[in-house]
Amino acid sequence: MLSYRHAFHAGNHADVLKHAVQSLILEALSIKDKGFCYIDTHAGAGGYALDHEWTQKKAEYLGGIAPLWQQRKKWPQLAGYFAAIDAMNDTMNSDQQLDFYPGSPKVAEYFKRPQDNLTLMELHNNEVELLRENMMVPGRRSSRSQSPTIHHRDGFEGLIALLPPTLKRGLVLIDPPYELKEDYHTVASTLAKAYKRWPIGIYAIWYPLLARNVDRSGALKTALANSGFKDILCAELSVSEQAEDFGMYGSGMIVLNPPWKLDEQLNELLPRLADALAQDKAAGWSLEWLKSAPSV
Repeated sequence: MLSYRHAFHAGNHADVLKHAVQSLILEALSIKDKGFCYIDTHAGAGGYALDHEWTQKKAEYLGGIAPLWQQRKKWPQLAGYFAAIDAMNDTMNSDQQLDFYPGSPKVAEYFKRPQDNLTLMELHNNEVELLRENMMVPGRRSSRSQSPTIHHRDGFEGLIALLPPTLKRGLVLIDPPYELKEDYHTVASTLAKAYKRWPIGIYAIWYPLLARNVDRSGALKTALANSGFKDILCAELSVSEQAEDFGMYGSGMIVLNPPWKLDEQLNELLPRLADALAQDKAAGWSLEWLKSAPSV
């Protein structure tokens, strides 16, 4: 099944959490001069025009990045994230308007230095073509001579094939659409294989928080907690009450081998995001270190 198109959801509350965490990790990797690698298993189109008919159909960005963008000077802890957004808009206009929103590839492109490399994977035929087009438009800190490597392939399979990377430090971002319930199991099994090949890498996994009848986030967290990974940080952000049968009320990011002080940064950031993006009084957040269940 390859029907998912992220343009319908670009810039929503889930993107804010995902890309904020991604930016904090890439900032941490950028502290050292030594190069790092970035691997994106489900890259999508790379970036999105907010006036596109698909993006406008639900206009989810109005409840996500839009209110934060208007007050971005009040969010110094997200300066890198906002700079990545500004870099994409800066290539198209000079008035600082929010006309475009970067997907995770464009966020990573902003942080990329000459000594770093980006590898992007996308299976959807149309999305991968858009990805190639979007990544040919350089951001303020990038150039065409430093283009990422783009693979038209299944990201789960591709990740295992590409590990371990030549550069020893780096981040893997895994954010499948979870159209298939099997994706949850595939995420856990793929991570187990990837970790064996590259145990020092940072792995960031996005997942949705869905209605009670279809939510599988608990099973995913349990599977990862019981997989033998040492350091597993789990951040969740909810913007509304959980429905019974339909809808996404929030999302989560699980980070294996998180960089130093990421937990402290998120402990400060998540309450503010929950307040800023709340759609009702049930909005909230959580931050925890996942531990394996004790044997009985």
